Amino acid sequence: MPNPIETEIIRCALLQAAEDMNTTLIRSAYTPTIYEAKDCAVALLDREHRVLGQSSGLPIFLGNLEECTRATERLYGRDVWQPGDVWVLNDSYIGGSHLNDVTIYAPIFNDSGESEPQLLGFAASRAHWIDMGSKDPGGSMDSTSIYQEGLRLGPVLVEKGGQPCRDVLELISRNVRFPEPTLGDLRAQIACSRIGAARLREIVERWGLDTIDAASAEIFEQTATLERNAIAAIPDGIYCAEGLLDNDGIVLDVPLPVRVAVAVSGDQISIDLSDSADQTLGPVNCGAAQAVSACRVAYKLLVSGDIPLNGGSFGPLDVVLREGSMFAAVEPAACQYYYSHLGLLIDLVIKALAEALPLRVAAASYGDSLITQFTGVDPRTDKAFVSQEATVGGWGAWHDSDGESCLINNVNGSLRDMPVEVLETLFPVRVNHYGIRQDSGGAGKHRGGNGVIREYTFEAEQHLSLWWERSKTPAWGLFGGKPGLPPQVLLNPGTASEQSILKANAVSVRKGDVLRCESGGGGGYGVPNERDQASVDLDVAQGLISAESSARYGA
Repeated sequence: MPNPIETEIIRCALLQAAEDMNTTLIRSAYTPTIYEAKDCAVALLDREHRVLGQSSGLPIFLGNLEECTRATERLYGRDVWQPGDVWVLNDSYIGGSHLNDVTIYAPIFNDSGESEPQLLGFAASRAHWIDMGSKDPGGSMDSTSIYQEGLRLGPVLVEKGGQPCRDVLELISRNVRFPEPTLGDLRAQIACSRIGAARLREIVERWGLDTIDAASAEIFEQTATLERNAIAAIPDGIYCAEGLLDNDGIVLDVPLPVRVAVAVSGDQISIDLSDSADQTLGPVNCGAAQAVSACRVAYKLLVSGDIPLNGGSFGPLDVVLREGSMFAAVEPAACQYYYSHLGLLIDLVIKALAEALPLRVAAASYGDSLITQFTGVDPRTDKAFVSQEATVGGWGAWHDSDGESCLINNVNGSLRDMPVEVLETLFPVRVNHYGIRQDSGGAGKHRGGNGVIREYTFEAEQHLSLWWERSKTPAWGLFGGKPGLPPQVLLNPGTASEQSILKANAVSVRKGDVLRCESGGGGGYGVPNERDQASVDLDVAQGLISAESSARYGA
């Protein structure tokens, strides 16, 4: 049994190994979606598929990368794992997310030269590939079937015994629009796995596998104990909340209910999503693994946010899903925009527990990834391009502080918005304006964070696609706080041809057309007239609120 100091050193070594993996992936990637936006996550797993360390990355992949290795083992058996093999998987009904999110994973064996190599664990990464051969470049905002969304891969070998599987690489390259950068990102993920393998071997060689196993068991038990204690401090009860998604992108006049029921009993907690909408015609669906991951995000936010993720996490959490709902979709449900209902779900879990945890909850955030996508042929290079970016917005205020302005939504974590310089260099668009959307945060004793305004001019003919959400249920306030403003998107604002649109697929735009995107703000916390005047004056001076809207505050 390792001593506490040794256990803590091993804990940190495993976490740093995951961070090294993530750094390798980002620095090796070919596409700005990964090397600039950091749309990826990695994990180091033990041989029982439990998390030893997971890097900073997208929280929406929290604790579900191991589902890919588990699914492979269920399908092919334990003996399928062999030294030098690397696997690929992007099936939405296994990994849970859309087909663009590709998971690469590899078993890790020792290097002792023994006749029977010993399985030590797994290295896994998930990253967004810019195109998977869907019916529209990059991804479709109006898909109604998984078969329209691109190449779907179950567990498949891309390297066997350390050698590339050329037939699989050919299959991938012939089914995507950008084979060179796609295979480049694939190789970056393989390099990530190799770094993970090297780091885990180094750790095992230094301390020995028995010591690592004992330390891991102790770390898992410490985590489970801390989480059970945190849950036990929540009053027992059933806490409910609900909200509406705008629509599924196809049937635009039908909002979709998201209903959560959180049951707390002693040191156990359950999140029931079974009363939410059925799987939809449009692409607002996900596999069950992704819904579980979103519930884990909400759980971590409230219960154990300061405890690093590992194999001891989530033992006290049960997630109840209904097969055939949009949270546990089945074939052939479209899954391209799987994260809209998940972002609302996370906010609703927090809302449900607001009365029980008033000092820990926050008002709602702007809530969605707010995707803006440009595709076409760049006249400067005569090459096809896809530019896809998430948009930042305002987060909700809480008991001790205002909400953050201009922050990425809670499902995306370490994701970054695309830098203006990179966007203008790589794609035929110009950013006219990028700044804070004044007055978009909800009023309160603590003010909700503001969204942003991002305005583009198209420098060439191209196609515009949009997926913007949360206009039916904008960010609500708590305990007397006011809601934030909903999002707004205008094509050619202030002209005779002005259009207000939140969702669009492959709309033709001309050179000189202007797109103005305004993201939502976060909700306020507490009664607005309790906000101190000095804070109001500072907000006005900094341009966060206008002088006119300052009348919402003060006695």
